[in-house]
Parts: sequence; structure tokens; C-alpha cells
Amino acid sequence: MQQWKKTQEVQALKEMAVSTTTTATTTTTTTPNTTITDTSISNGIGILQFLSGKTYFITGATGFLAKVVVEKILRTAPDVGKIFVLIKANSQEAAVDRLKTEIIDSDLFQCLKQRHGKYYQDFMLRKLVPVVGSLCESDLGMDANFISEIAEDVDVIINSAANTNFMESIKNMEYIVQYDFMENNCVSGFDVSLNTNTLGARRLMDFANKYCKNLRVFLHVSTAYVSGEREGMIMEKPFNMGESIAKEKATSEFPPLSYPVLNIDSETEIALDSKMAFEGNLEDHKMKELALERARIHGWHNTYEFSKAMGEMVINNMRGDIPLVIICPTAITSTLEDPFPGWIQGNRMVDPMILSYGKGNLPSFLLNPEAVIDVIPIDMVVNAIIAAMAKHGIARKTGIKVYHVASSAVNPLLFGDLFKYSHKHFNSSPIISMRTEGNTEGIKEMEFFSSMDDFSSNIQTQVAEQRRFTISGSNTSQRLQRRCKVIVEHAMDLARVYQPYMFFKGRFDNSNTHNLMEGMSEEEVKRFRLDVESVDWEDYITNTHIPGLKKHVIKRRGMPKQVQI
Repeated sequence: MQQWKKTQEVQALKEMAVSTTTTATTTTTTTPNTTITDTSISNGIGILQFLSGKTYFITGATGFLAKVVVEKILRTAPDVGKIFVLIKANSQEAAVDRLKTEIIDSDLFQCLKQRHGKYYQDFMLRKLVPVVGSLCESDLGMDANFISEIAEDVDVIINSAANTNFMESIKNMEYIVQYDFMENNCVSGFDVSLNTNTLGARRLMDFANKYCKNLRVFLHVSTAYVSGEREGMIMEKPFNMGESIAKEKATSEFPPLSYPVLNIDSETEIALDSKMAFEGNLEDHKMKELALERARIHGWHNTYEFSKAMGEMVINNMRGDIPLVIICPTAITSTLEDPFPGWIQGNRMVDPMILSYGKGNLPSFLLNPEAVIDVIPIDMVVNAIIAAMAKHGIARKTGIKVYHVASSAVNPLLFGDLFKYSHKHFNSSPIISMRTEGNTEGIKEMEFFSSMDDFSSNIQTQVAEQRRFTISGSNTSQRLQRRCKVIVEHAMDLARVYQPYMFFKGRFDNSNTHNLMEGMSEEEVKRFRLDVESVDWEDYITNTHIPGLKKHVIKRRGMPKQVQI
């Protein structure tokens, strides 16, 4: 009955959204903002045929998502041409070292290692070409010889580089979970986020327009959460220059309300001028405050969403005749099955809460248990990237297409269920540190609060009571107070950062992604699985995702590897 209600609610939201969407996106026109129409290809999309022999230029390849893209391409189509990977380094030798350490030596590639045996490294070094450069520099800071080679050969550009910072405000993480600051920080400085997520995307599209005359498709990885404060069924549509969530909300009122005008050049000037004005000890703190202020003025929750949305705007405005595909995943989680279940790098969006709860440090939280948390296994995101890349690379039609890779519209997971499944797992397979601290009773079911004041009061009481029984020694009182204070501070920080998502009222339509799957052959459907509606969330969370976190994220004393993007 509960699942039937969820399905009915999703259908109602979808019908409302479709009724308010113009039919312009379903017809083919010659205007600059036309969307790409579907192309009928016999025998499926032709994914493997497209991959074969092509040359790729990938940014962010040492990061979580692009690394899985590289692995999938090389495993399914070993006869691809070269894959140029942009790597930030001081020299070509240093770039090669990063390539070997962060990609070739990664346990993600164990299937390729088994297939190629002693020839594995030779195979990888033949296919992968590290290129010293950065999205933060003109012409990407690349050597002229590499520019010439890429300009001549590249068929596909995949932009997966981003400043996806989410948790920098949370410090002293030794008592909770060490966060991968390089990958998870939504409160970074305004200038940092703009330089990578907005201006970096602009520089890469400028590079493509200037040099890559044989380019078949430009694929940009964004996030579904560029939706900001939108609610209801959120459709797969591109951002145009100057659009903002604040404008949408204001103009939907009657009579229309006033709203701040979004100008990306002006936002850039504000960031640069403020950085100069704030120079000094408090510069970072003030830049983060400014970043949040500017994002919220225009209707986004944080700098990450805001800067990614502006990135979409600039590349849509600049694309010219280049076919542009924008992939917008939701909260990416560990692999469902491919190349093997449970692989993950770093501590992703939902994982800080799951692991903190599993360690007994988050017995309650500020959230609506009936709200939907939209998660998607990374292998499904990668399959969408490769399928969309092939579809539009074959068609080579000018235009833009947005794909949500999401679960909330077709297979919603409730926050309450997420923590019910987590409770089930941790009680049957506790984190080792809980045992060493003397907690033999296991963790309790999580309590949920809708008010920050109620949550704050509860978390302080629960942490103090719990830790009173787990710390012993002559300095018990001082140690207990210090430890409890740190745990409570981090729980409150988590609540403040995640609050918009804990009460999120949107669902992400994935019709374009569904249609992509519908165009596949039977063999492609098996190789490039996109059927998120068939995922059993209870089985995945308890038997795949959390075990993957334990294996690949938690290290000695709960410390994950530090990853550099």
C-alpha cells in the first residue's frame, strides 16, 4: 500500500509538471536553444561501435566519477584510441606519477588487471595519456604540442572536473568520520567554486570551439541539484543565461514580485573584488559567507549548486554548433554491480550521516523521515554518460540535451527507510570501533526531529548519556566533556549543511534517461544497465553500499584515504 501511494504521488507530480511545460522541447527547430531530438538507430544505439577507435579528452579523471568512466570504456571497448586525461601537476613526470598512483594502481581496475595480467600497465600507458593542465588557466594551461594533438584527434570531451566541496566547515573529524574535503565541500570560497565550476566550464568550451574541429560531442557532468529551491517534479531542461530560481519563484506569483538579476560577469567581479577586500586572516571565512549569500539571493542552497548552474548557462550560451550533453546525477553512491559491487572513493553525500550513525555518534538527526533521498549507484551514472555520449556522438546534431540520472521519480527511497536499513546492517555487523569503545548494546533506531532546537537538545543529551558508559580512566570527566563537545558540534554542523536536502520537496523526472534506455538493444541494456526502478534499496544499502563504505572508505580509526582531484 505504501509503495502504491508513492507511485501515485510521483505520477501526479509528473502530470502537473508536464502540463506546465511547453511543447517546444519536443519539436525540432533551428533556434539556438533547440533541444536535440531522438535519433532512431537500428540495432540499438550502437554504443560499442561508437566507442571503438575514438579519442577522448577527459577532465577530473583522478576523481570518483571520471575514474569509473575510464574503467568502463577500457573494459568494454579495449580497442578505443587514446584517452587524454587532464591532470594538475608541476611537470609531465609528476602527471605520469599521479596517473599511475591514482588511476592505474587503483583497486577499481582489478578486472582489467586480471584480464591483461603482466601486460596491464603497458596497456594502460598506451591508452591513457596524462596532460599537464588546469581548468583554471586559459587554454587549460596546456603545452602547445598537446593542444595540437588533441585538436587533431579528439572525438569526445567529457568534463567531469568540479569543485564539489561539501563539508569544509566541519573540522576535527577524528571523533566522527574523516571527510574527503577535496570532494565534499559545498561551502568553499566564492572565487574557488566560480573558477572551477563556472569559469572552468567556460574555458573548456572555449578550448573546444577554438581547437577541436572534429569534435563529435561535448559531455558535461553537472548535478541534478542545480534545481536549487525548486519543488514538485523537476524536469530535464537546460539553463539559459540569466535564469535563476529566484526569478522563477518571483514571476510565478501574481502579481509578479521583484527579483535580483543574475549576471555571471557581475558575480565574478563581486568574487574577485571581495577576495581583494577580505585579504587577511579572515579571508576564507568571509569568502564562504559571501558565497552562501550570493547563492541564496538567487535561489540556490549553496555555492556548489549555484556555480554548477552558472556553468551550465555559460556552456549552453557558447556551444555554437557543438552537440552538448549535460548529465545531471543526484547523490552518487557506490557501484551496484559493475565492475564489482560496493566500490566507492571518498565519503559521498549521504555517507557522512550513515557512518556517523553507525559509529554511534549520530543517534538522532534533523530530517523528515517521509522525505525522499535521491541516490543513484555510480555505475548507472557511468552507463548513462557512455550511452548518451554514443547516441549524440553518432547523430552529431547541433543542440543540447539534459539527462537526469536519478531515482526519486521511479523508485523513491525515503530517509526513514535509509536509516532503518542502516540500523539493520550495523546491528548485525557493527563498526569495529564501537566494540573497542565498549558499546555492546549496538545502536538504537534513529530519532528524527523537524526543529533545530529540538534536535540540538536531544543530541547533547543522548551523546552525553551514551559516552558516559564508554570512557574510563582517571580523567574520565574531562575526556568525556571534550569528546561529547566535539561529537555534538559535528552533529550540529551536519544538520546545518544538510538541512535543505533533509526536507527536500522535489522529485527528478528522468524521462530522457528512460528514453535513452528504451533505444538500446537487448545486449546494450545488459552491458549498460540503467533500470534504476528495479534496484532493491534494502538489499543494496545493507549488503552492498555500507559494506563498500567499510572496505573502501573506513581505514584505521575510521580514517579514509585523502583524495586529490
